[in-house]
Amino acid sequence: MAAENPFCLRAIGVHLPERRVDNTVRAERFDYDLDSLRSKIGIAATARMDEGQETSDLCVAAVRDLEARLEAAGEGGLDLGSIDLLVVVTQHPDGHGLPHTSAIVHGKLGLPDGCFAFDISLGCSGYVAALATVSGHLMATGGERALLVTADPYSKSLSEDDKNTSMIFGDAATATLIEKGEGWRIGAFDFGTKGARHDALRRDEEGVLQMNGRAVFDFCALNVPKSLKRAMEANGVTLDDVDAYALHPGSKYIVDTVCKRAGLTAPERLDCADYGNTVSSSIPMILAGLNREAAGTVLISGFGVGLGWATTVLTTKGSQA
Repeated sequence: MAAENPFCLRAIGVHLPERRVDNTVRAERFDYDLDSLRSKIGIAATARMDEGQETSDLCVAAVRDLEARLEAAGEGGLDLGSIDLLVVVTQHPDGHGLPHTSAIVHGKLGLPDGCFAFDISLGCSGYVAALATVSGHLMATGGERALLVTADPYSKSLSEDDKNTSMIFGDAATATLIEKGEGWRIGAFDFGTKGARHDALRRDEEGVLQMNGRAVFDFCALNVPKSLKRAMEANGVTLDDVDAYALHPGSKYIVDTVCKRAGLTAPERLDCADYGNTVSSSIPMILAGLNREAAGTVLISGFGVGLGWATTVLTTKGSQA
């Protein structure tokens, strides 16, 4: 049996660019049915980062928001000098990907030399998977505190002329402070990959995002409900114990189908309806909007690119004061 994970999600910062592209306008341009836009995609607008911005800029902005939230909560802000680990989840790094974006963010934030920094190249499952990586690294090294940052601006690779992708993906970034103490305790995980379908979400030879929507839907519908069940069993909880859930919002149709098959109540409206599917940032953005006292047990699952999934349960039970 794996050792109990002592680390918690203490606070989450979010950076959401102000610029939006209206999907109603896009739908008219693509001659796409508005009812399908609402019922199948469920996204009214997508966020786009500013011209000239880089992925690392989004990351830094999310950390600054985290600092502001901690300060506003009367928790003394964020001591960047105490950070032992920085992990950036992205598949759209600065420049050509060398050096790793986390090193660039490390420099921009002025983090200490003893803070190790590395990237994780994962998409929709990236945040949940990174919770395991970050907490495992801290346990292995004796570290006490980490920043987990997500930023995957798909506007770098999608074509605004592609109705299959341009109406879905939005740009954003998040920063999560992970340490021992108060917060959502990280539970046991369920992971999996269907690598035979890796081409369902990919960049082509010209670097343009391509998506086989049917293949992605089938993957999610068949695999995610089973993963949710296994993760709950691994954490000793049932649906009756779950106060809230954060499922990666690939589309409304996907979320509705997964919820129906898993026995969850589907949302009337996606959390990301006003800014789009932000890939690895989607789950922490949902978590940032939850009341931790009311949502003591949260079921979270990321699924997509790979095609792969990562699922766990967060709980305030047993968190250390």
